[in-house]
Amino acid sequence: QVQLVESGGGLVQPGGSLRLSCAAAGSIFSINDMGWYRQAPGKQRELVASITRGGNPKYADSVKDRFTISRDNAKNTVWMQMNSPKPEDTAVYYCNAVIQPSRWGAFVNYWGQGTQVTVSS
Repeated sequence: QVQLVESGGGLVQPGGSLRLSCAAAGSIFSINDMGWYRQAPGKQRELVASITRGGNPKYADSVKDRFTISRDNAKNTVWMQMNSPKPEDTAVYYCNAVIQPSRWGAFVNYWGQGTQVTVSS
């Protein structure tokens, strides 16, 4: 079994900073892309940032130059540093990873349980 365990959400003031972490645990042979999605009330889930195994990041236009995604392949962990968050960044943030559980198995899309981020003064 594979689990994505998230941490780091909470309440942050506009202009502050927050760091989200997500560690993949369990039966893991290889991990391709890892990333963060978010879903605000009444809205669809959207990609915030993703990063390839080789370390190439991709960002939504709304968070470019404010959020930074990084990963440690040895620790099966991905982070997202959120600087200068805005009230519109308030959402439940979900970790995502494309994982191959065994050498001969297929890659599977896994999701974390979600962590609430609220940006408010």
